[in-house]
Amino acid sequence: MADIPVLGFAAFSGTGKTTLLKRLIPALKNKDLKVAVIKHAHHDFDVDWPGKDSYELRAAGAEQVLISSARRFVKIVEQIEEKPLQQCIAEVDSVNCDLILVEGYKQAQIKKLELHRPGLGFPLLCQADSNIIAVAVDNELGVEIDIPVLDLNNINQIADFIVSAREQFI
Repeated sequence: MADIPVLGFAAFSGTGKTTLLKRLIPALKNKDLKVAVIKHAHHDFDVDWPGKDSYELRAAGAEQVLISSARRFVKIVEQIEEKPLQQCIAEVDSVNCDLILVEGYKQAQIKKLELHRPGLGFPLLCQADSNIIAVAVDNELGVEIDIPVLDLNNINQIADFIVSAREQFI
């Protein structure tokens, strides 16, 4: 997995990480990149629901349920504690991936792009995190920083930056 670039997206809650990724992924796919996403959840979540066979099989006690069709493969694993990011990265199918994007894991020691909206009043994360290699903002930053500043609303600019800097993410 050491040869697949990994880029995190760091921001305070409510800044728009998922919204950005939903726009960015198609732009990266248009550049012929196969993208995987690892999203951190701070709360309990489920991708399954009562009444579905897979849910009922887990409810019956299966620790792992794998679901496969011609279009999708899903692996649901019950676990006692959260997997570290590096273990999640190891789960990615490296044959079908050119770039791993990570949402959350703000403290992870990976290269990151910070999303910053000055109007929300949060401090800049890049001033305390040397793993942040660029900041995407929606307005004037108001301070000088020594890393690239990107336009949060310019998806093509952000995608171009990621493609050109990809080797830094390994």
